[in-house]
Amino acid sequence: MKIGIADTTFARVDMFKEVEPLLKKARIERYTVPGIKDLPVACKILFEKHKCDLVMALGMPGGMPIDKQCAHEASLGMQFVQILAGKHILEVFVHLDEGTPAEVVKIAKNRARKHALNALALLNGKETLSPFAGKGRRQGKDDAGSLE
Repeated sequence: MKIGIADTTFARVDMFKEVEPLLKKARIERYTVPGIKDLPVACKILFEKHKCDLVMALGMPGGMPIDKQCAHEASLGMQFVQILAGKHILEVFVHLDEGTPAEVVKIAKNRARKHALNALALLNGKETLSPFAGKGRRQGKDDAGSLE
């Protein structure tokens, strides 16, 4: 099992440090790019040239309207790459306006760790996460819980 990690120099938290220890069962291929709009091609390269089974895209868009637009464009690009590859890309974006700097650090670490566990679960089979369907699980903050 090989997991690609695409991250950016623009991010203000090194989320790779959070996921690396959790992914020790997998081989990791890391590709660091300047910003979030570079993530789609990094993911494509991780799939095609480095034969990754799944990619986590770690990014930290700023809090300005242009940053939200760039994050949306990057998301669309990664959706296209997923469809072409037929493999998952877990988008792990943390926006700088999600809280105070201290809260953003906490959110980034939590979201990265929880998505690393999701990555392992997805690679273990299509029904591995089924017991958690409808449970209001969240990445970055506390789970919301089921309404049922």
